[in-house]
Amino acid sequence: MGLRTFIEGWPVYRQLTGTDPLGRGAAAQSGHSAALTARTETADSMARSICPYCAVGCGQRVYVKDGQVSQIEGDPDSPISRGRLCPKGSASKSLVTSPLRQTKVRYRRPYGTEWEDLDLDVALDMIADRILAARDETWEDVDDKGRPLNRTLGISSLGGATLDNEENYLIKKLFTAMGALQIENQARI
Repeated sequence: MGLRTFIEGWPVYRQLTGTDPLGRGAAAQSGHSAALTARTETADSMARSICPYCAVGCGQRVYVKDGQVSQIEGDPDSPISRGRLCPKGSASKSLVTSPLRQTKVRYRRPYGTEWEDLDLDVALDMIADRILAARDETWEDVDDKGRPLNRTLGISSLGGATLDNEENYLIKKLFTAMGALQIENQARI
């Protein structure tokens, strides 16, 4: 590579001698970056979605290439977020593509030291059995003066930040129907 080739390839030289004196366009762009294309341009399809992290409901565009999620960006057509995402929403691609993502039910028995895989139906039955047992053991029909209580203090709910308003509504209805009083959401804590 000669000196002249080196100088002509230098962005400052292109900026001072070309049509881009502020260095915001072609002068600042290298040959390598000029050849790059966005993952969104090469995607096979795009689906609109909602960010799963909080109850705000920011719109997302999910780009798919070869059956795999290739990019997730804010949806500019969303009246809520207008194409913007918070840092968690911007990183939501890793939520679905991370090799560390758990895709099976994991269970560690009491006093156990190892995790084991469980069938989803078995895990749901275990949860239901434990909820019903806790409810039966701690149910209070009336207080000391005979006033009706119809409650249990043995069950509570702490919702996560990834739940949306509809999920929180259903959880509140479910736990209230079971007689639980302590129903809270992480967003308020």
